[in-house]
Amino acid sequence: MVRDGTGSGGWRGWRAATRSALYGTDGEGGSGTGDSDARGFYRRPEGPAGHFRTSVHASPLFATAVARLLCRVDEALGRPGTLDFVDMAAGRGELVTGVLAALPADVAARTRAYAVEIAGRPEGLAPRITWLSAPPPQVTGLLFANEWLDNVPVEVAEVDPAGVPRLVLVRDDGTERLGDPLSGAEAEWLARWWPLPAEEGLRAEIGLPRDLAWAAAVSCVARGLAVAVDYGHTADARPPFGTLTGFREGRETAPVPDGSCDITAHVALDACATAGADAPGPAPLLTQHAALRALGITGARPPLALAGTDPAAYVRALAGAGEAAELTAPGGLGDFAWLLQPVGIANPLPREPA
Repeated sequence: MVRDGTGSGGWRGWRAATRSALYGTDGEGGSGTGDSDARGFYRRPEGPAGHFRTSVHASPLFATAVARLLCRVDEALGRPGTLDFVDMAAGRGELVTGVLAALPADVAARTRAYAVEIAGRPEGLAPRITWLSAPPPQVTGLLFANEWLDNVPVEVAEVDPAGVPRLVLVRDDGTERLGDPLSGAEAEWLARWWPLPAEEGLRAEIGLPRDLAWAAAVSCVARGLAVAVDYGHTADARPPFGTLTGFREGRETAPVPDGSCDITAHVALDACATAGADAPGPAPLLTQHAALRALGITGARPPLALAGTDPAAYVRALAGAGEAAELTAPGGLGDFAWLLQPVGIANPLPREPA
C-alpha cells in the first residue's frame, strides 16, 4: 500500500470518500474535486448499466424469476388485496419494469410497485411505479435488493507492522495511508465478524454500515420477504486482502474516489443476516445458481425435435437457454449469493433446492 503521495484533497476514511464519490454527499469529510464528484457517480444519466452488467441487464429471465418469487410470496401471504414489490437500488427501473411485465394479470393488478434510488426518476417510467429515495415504511410483499449492499460505503482496515488493525485513509486520487487504530463499534465488528491475524498488510472491509442498512430495510417489511443479492463471503472464507475495487465503462479498475468510477466491495452476508434476523440461526443463504433453478431458470437446452416441428420456437428456446446459463453459471453470475429473510411467512425458497 502507498502510504504517502501527492494526492488531491484531504485524507479521510474510505467510507466518507466513497459516499462523496458515488452519491455526491459528504457527511464525514470535505467534498472531492471535479464536477463528477459534486454530482455523484450514481446520479449520472446513464445509470449503473453504463458501467457494469448486472443480472438484470444480462437477461429478462432474471426479472421473470423475481416475478415468480413474488407470486410465491403472494401465495404465502394469502393473496392480499394489495401486494407490494420494492426494488432497492433500482438503477433506472429496469428490474421493477420487467417484474411487472412478467407477472400474471391477476397478480399484476394487485401489485403496488416501488423503485428506491437516489437518482432522479427516469423519463418514460410507467406512472404506476412509485419512485422513492428510501423504502416505504410498511411493506406487505417482497423487498428485493439486487447489488445494493456492495455499494453501501464502508471503512477499510489494514494490519500495520506491529500487528494492529488501523483505519485506511485515502485521498481523492486513490493514494492511501494508515490512520488510527480501530476502536469502538468498528473494532467490535471486526473482532466478531472478520478478525485479522497480526500479519502486516492483511485487510478487511468493516461491514457495520451494511448491517445497519439491511436491518433497516428488513424492518420495513411488515409481512413478506426481504432478499439481498450480492457477491459476498462468510466467516469461513473471508478474503485475506479485502475486495475493494472499481468499475468504469465495463472494466474493473483501481478504486479511485473522485467520482469517475463505481467503488464496490463484496458483502459479509452472514453479518447482514444476523443483523436482519428476528431470531438467531444459520444464515439463510443460497447461490444464485440454486435460487434461480428453484424458480425454474435452469439453462436446459430445448429438445432437438422442436427444431423440426417449430424452428422459430426452437431458436427462441435456445437463446433463452443461453441466457439462463449465463445467469446461473458457476464462476460468474451464478456465484452471487441470495440472502432471504422471511417476515411472518415461511421461506418460499428451499434451503437446498434440487
